[in-house]
Amino acid sequence: MAAEQAQLIRDVTNEVVMIPRSLIALLCLLSLIAGARAQAQVSDDAKAMAEGTWEFSNADRDKRCTLTFRTDAAATGMRLEFDRGCAGLFPFVKEIVGWSRGQNDFLRLLDAKGQSVLEFSEVESRIFEAPRPGEGILFIQASTAVGPPPKEAGEMFGDWTLTRGGKALCTMTLANTPVGDDYYALKLKPGCDPLVTRFAPTAWQMDRGELVLRNARNVAWRFAEGDESAWQRVPEGPQPLTLVRR
Repeated sequence: MAAEQAQLIRDVTNEVVMIPRSLIALLCLLSLIAGARAQAQVSDDAKAMAEGTWEFSNADRDKRCTLTFRTDAAATGMRLEFDRGCAGLFPFVKEIVGWSRGQNDFLRLLDAKGQSVLEFSEVESRIFEAPRPGEGILFIQASTAVGPPPKEAGEMFGDWTLTRGGKALCTMTLANTPVGDDYYALKLKPGCDPLVTRFAPTAWQMDRGELVLRNARNVAWRFAEGDESAWQRVPEGPQPLTLVRR
C-alpha cells in the first residue's frame, strides 16, 4: 500500500510540473507567431525607410540632424532613433516615440498616445516634407540623396573677384564686420568697372544658400554656388556675372 501511495504522489507531482512547462511552450509559440505576423505587416515602403540613415532638417538646412528608422515595435508604431543633437535643434522631437508608414501612405512621427506629431508627404523619391508651426517646412531626406550643407558666412570671408566672360571687373572684400542684422561690410578695391561702381555694394550676407550683395539703396545682386567654387549671378542675364575667390 505504501508503495502505491508513493507512486501516486510521484504521478501527481509530474502532472503539476508538466502543466506549467506546456503553458510556457504554448506562450513561446504564440509569441513567435505574433512576431512573424507583425513582421509580415510591415509594408515595403516602411522596410525601405529602414535602409540607411536620413537627414532631418529645416528648409534652409541650417538646422539638421540624423534620423534612423527601425521596423521593430515601439510603444506606438515602430522604433526610430534621432541623434543626440536633434532635441537641441528641434525640442519637439522629445515627444516622438515611434513612426508608421503604410503602402503609399503618409510618413507619420508618433507620440506616446499614437497621435501624429508630424505627417510627411513624399514630394520626390526619398524626400519628405511637412509643415510645422513656428518652424516652416521640415524635411526628411535620405542621407545618400542630400548634397553638402549650404555655405555659412564664416566660409565666405576674404577677397573675391567679379568676372564677366572671363574678364575681371572688380575685386572686393567680403569682410567679417557686422553692419546690421545678418549683414557684413563689403569693400570694393580700386579700379572696379563702372558696372560695379554704379551698383556700389556696401554689404553682403548668406541667405538660403545664396550670396547676396546689397547697396545703400537696398538693391541686391544674388549669386548661387556653381562649380569649382564659382558663384553665378541669378537670374542669369545675357552677360553672366561670376564671383570667384582670389
